[in-house]
Amino acid sequence: MAESITAQHAFAGWDKPEVDLSNADWRSGSQGAGDVQIAFVEGFIAMRNGGRPEAPSLIFTPAEWRAFVLNARDGEFDLT
Repeated sequence: MAESITAQHAFAGWDKPEVDLSNADWRSGSQGAGDVQIAFVEGFIAMRNGGRPEAPSLIFTPAEWRAFVLNARDGEFDLT
């Protein structure tokens, strides 16, 4: 039951335009398969799984990207 509710509201509040990633210059922090890749496109930052480039990408505004990077540096997402 919870899955269907989440799926129905997956894009609630979505205020970003469709971003064309077909010519994106994807950059990676490593050469390993499956790593995270980012691209700067149309004033947004796109992030994807390099091991599954066909999967959906996450799109961030510059402010969202800054918050994500700063919080990652502070260890907010450290699961160890």
